[in-house]
Amino acid sequence: MGDFEDVPTLGVEEEFLLTDPGTGAPAPRNAQVAETARRAGIDLQLELTRCQVETRTAVHSDIGELLAELRTSRRGVADCAAEHDARLLAVAVPPTVPEGYPVTDTPRYQRIAHTYGMLAHEQGLCGCHVHVAVPDRETAVQVSNHVRPWLPLLLALTANSAIYRGTETGYVSWRNIMWRRWPSAGPPPYFASLAQYESLVAMMHASGSILDKKMVYWDVRLSESFPTVEIRVSDIPATAEESALLAALIRGMVTTGLRSIAQNEPAPPVPGEMLHAAYWNAAHSGLDGNGLHPVRGSVVPYRDLLAELVDRIEPALRHSGDLAFVTDAIAAVGKRGNGAQRQVVAMRARRDVTDVVAELARATLEGCP
Repeated sequence: MGDFEDVPTLGVEEEFLLTDPGTGAPAPRNAQVAETARRAGIDLQLELTRCQVETRTAVHSDIGELLAELRTSRRGVADCAAEHDARLLAVAVPPTVPEGYPVTDTPRYQRIAHTYGMLAHEQGLCGCHVHVAVPDRETAVQVSNHVRPWLPLLLALTANSAIYRGTETGYVSWRNIMWRRWPSAGPPPYFASLAQYESLVAMMHASGSILDKKMVYWDVRLSESFPTVEIRVSDIPATAEESALLAALIRGMVTTGLRSIAQNEPAPPVPGEMLHAAYWNAAHSGLDGNGLHPVRGSVVPYRDLLAELVDRIEPALRHSGDLAFVTDAIAAVGKRGNGAQRQVVAMRARRDVTDVVAELARATLEGCP
């Protein structure tokens, strides 16, 4: 085992957009699709708007098995959507002009819509959340401190929302720009302890900026349902393989953080202002641009930062058996582009958003059985 304990288990949640097969517009049919999925033995969750659904994997130790489930799940949900004349898209914002985002008819979602107004009604944003097992909540807070400097890099890697309302936004992750309007969204603060984390959450709840603990939308948060730390900075990746890559990198980061904690190595207290600047760079330019080094603050190409991250967590990736997969998957993204890069190429070919939708549809089920 060397410096590491057992390999942490992990699970992935993927949010998808339901769209009209002809126009690509958001299709408000999540309840019907979820019922069909239930009869097929697929646990499909409803999201804030009726145009969205969410899948949740089982708990895994092996990345290959996680990837296989992600692929099978995407195919199964796509088939269920097709029964209701809807197409499943792994995309973080609707690329076409939406007619509206009707809110899902549950008491909690209706309360959110009433409280937050247009924030809820302009939602339709799809992300990917990775849960990694940790020993306890106090450890989870310390892991958050170690992971937070690298969050902009994960956003740049998975960016998948360059086209919105039928036009190029000028950003690779328009979802991130929109998402951070919520009062509790964005990078988490640097926390000295679990008590400080819980005190801030209690203050936000008491003030009304969040309605419950599930509305702690920080990009690293403590799960209220599982013994995990949850990393949620990512756009929904275009392909299942990219979601598995994200999960493998995050597990490597968490494992490396756990080792640092065991060796009493503190996480760098990166200022929030620097993180916010790095977030904007990541959402604007992505892998093709420059980012801020997570510790030094110097300007570094994101591809160099990605290589540095892999070098940093390489011992953890070797220990989990993920190094070869991560290396190959990063090379594949570099060759074909991530979701945002695919969208821009498709859009610029004929200036026709239907080409973007078709490319996203291909990517969503790429490699799926």
